[in-house]
Amino acid sequence: MHLPLALPLLLSLSLPLLTTAQCTTTTTQPSSNPSSNPPSYPNPSTTTLIHALTHIAPRSAREPCTDDTAAHATGECRSARQAAAPIQASFERYGVSSAAERAALVSLMAMESGEFVYARNHFPAPGVEGKGTRNMQSPTYNTLYAKSIPALSDPLGKIDPDDVGAILDLLLSNDEYDFGSAAWFLTSQCTPEVRKGLQSGSKEGWEGYLTGCVGTTVTEVREGYWRKAMEVFK
Repeated sequence: MHLPLALPLLLSLSLPLLTTAQCTTTTTQPSSNPSSNPPSYPNPSTTTLIHALTHIAPRSAREPCTDDTAAHATGECRSARQAAAPIQASFERYGVSSAAERAALVSLMAMESGEFVYARNHFPAPGVEGKGTRNMQSPTYNTLYAKSIPALSDPLGKIDPDDVGAILDLLLSNDEYDFGSAAWFLTSQCTPEVRKGLQSGSKEGWEGYLTGCVGTTVTEVREGYWRKAMEVFK
């Protein structure tokens, strides 16, 4: 899932710890007919998570988000303000209540999406067709993920199973699907042993999640995102 994109930290915020209780919201089923415009989520209940996201992924602090360094990815970026509510909803929908698991998921998405700039795989150019969502899932997992969403049953049935680009388009049609993939993957593809290790909050548990479930390597950049996430998810 690795995106070869190392981004400098543009700012450092002094933040209160983000508890599990502060990072919850009432879950609603995503609309099957979302607006074509990127939604904004100004709900006051997301304020703490918005600040946490800007601490973990400073590039997402820009409001509105900009594609100025990613002309080939027009329309893909999301600001922390736009990302907070769908991330919260994913925690609720998939029952991710552990602060350490939430930290791991957010750090993974921040790393893989270039701090929420990308929703599709672009690197190395031209990228892998059908690979995407904010944790940069492979086309195989995106198909499984799409099949798991009841609201997508009808539109998915009209798509050729081999058309992985169209399946990704369907997932990216709604921010709650786009940002929900990391939590879905954790809860449906990782073993109880991996999750138990991750929930411990230890570096070893986090490394086990990356190597034993996500299928990627531990790097200094990845660890930097994870450590920032652990600072605010307590």
